[in-house]
Amino acid sequence: MRVLVKGAGVAGLTVARELHARGADVTVFDPHPNFARAASWLAGGMLAPWCERESADEAVLTGGLDAADRWEAILPGSTVRNGTLVVASTRDHGELKRFAGRTTGYQWVDENDIAALEPALATRFRHGLFFPGEAHLDPRQALRALKEQLAANGATFTDVAPDDDDFSDIVDCTGAARIGRERDLRGVRGEMLYLHTEEVTLARPVRLLHPRFPVYIVPRGNGFFMIGATMIETDSDGPITARSLMELLNTAYALHPAFADAAVVETGAGIRPALPDNLPRVVREGKVVVFNGLYRHGFLLAPTMAAEAADLVFSK
Repeated sequence: MRVLVKGAGVAGLTVARELHARGADVTVFDPHPNFARAASWLAGGMLAPWCERESADEAVLTGGLDAADRWEAILPGSTVRNGTLVVASTRDHGELKRFAGRTTGYQWVDENDIAALEPALATRFRHGLFFPGEAHLDPRQALRALKEQLAANGATFTDVAPDDDDFSDIVDCTGAARIGRERDLRGVRGEMLYLHTEEVTLARPVRLLHPRFPVYIVPRGNGFFMIGATMIETDSDGPITARSLMELLNTAYALHPAFADAAVVETGAGIRPALPDNLPRVVREGKVVVFNGLYRHGFLLAPTMAAEAADLVFSK
């Protein structure tokens, strides 16, 4: 069975791996090499099903519960299982209670607990929520490693469009590129930045709640931090806006003042494909299986949904 996978973001690569593991001859086509247009290149990489339940459907929680195990099986050593810490300023304590009311899988933590979990945040927050079962990974390392793994195992990668007729099946994982061609698919813009400072050390993702602009900060190691991310209902993919940049920087500073002296290493904006219910979907259209709508849950749900896509390919 020869299968063409269109798209080399997290959806395309996880599908390609699943198909290859089941014996398919896989070719991956993406006209933009080096993940240049992949929304997953700008992702936070948080495997946080309980936290995501705050604003997502129950299906995101159930579908993402084994995400850390799946990624560890795909790329051994890729996941960091240190949980997630959620904090808020004293004046925004109501946001913390609201978050707790919409989620499960957490422990209330006080000032001493926070200091033990994250010494850099000692004395800065009086209360928080700790989600011990959550994990995170570095999306860029994961994407590179997965592509290298596939290539080493015989998968073909090309940036020149092959002839669809040369393949028995096609899996379309082109994400936001299908906006305007797929009914109900819309774009949700996410903006992020990378900071570098040796003055702050974090062991896990930290979410800082705010009634207007909640933000997460994810450690990448060696003093690098990914700060994200806005959710704007638009498919405009221009550079980050001044407002978003200021909000992200202000929130990082609110978490720890040392971020004021951090170097801004990179800014970015990407379009995440979303369906009306904000849940991903895998459907067959003739010989094409369409996998789309990962929204903000790419790394969390991609391995599970990739298995569903492979099931459809092999169920003919």
